[in-house]
Amino acid sequence: MQQELMRMQEEQKAKVYTASSGGGMVTASVNGEHTLMNLEIKPEAVDPEDVEMLQDMVIAAVNQAMRAADEDAANNMSRLTGGLNLGGLF
Repeated sequence: MQQELMRMQEEQKAKVYTASSGGGMVTASVNGEHTLMNLEIKPEAVDPEDVEMLQDMVIAAVNQAMRAADEDAANNMSRLTGGLNLGGLF
């Protein structure tokens, strides 16, 4: 089980999770270690009069991508443990 856990952790680190916000105006990609790998902002999203909107879209996209990484990790752990709650052991 430990070897399987280590293999899953390595796979998780290598995966890339992508999410977008603002109707696709901002797209963020993070890896399984929550490192921002890519950030794309469409030119039409840049409005000098509304920088706060762009900031909100970036934050939303990054957070959504990180949540996707967390959910995938939790699903993988659940499959490994057969649904047992190990109380944050991993």
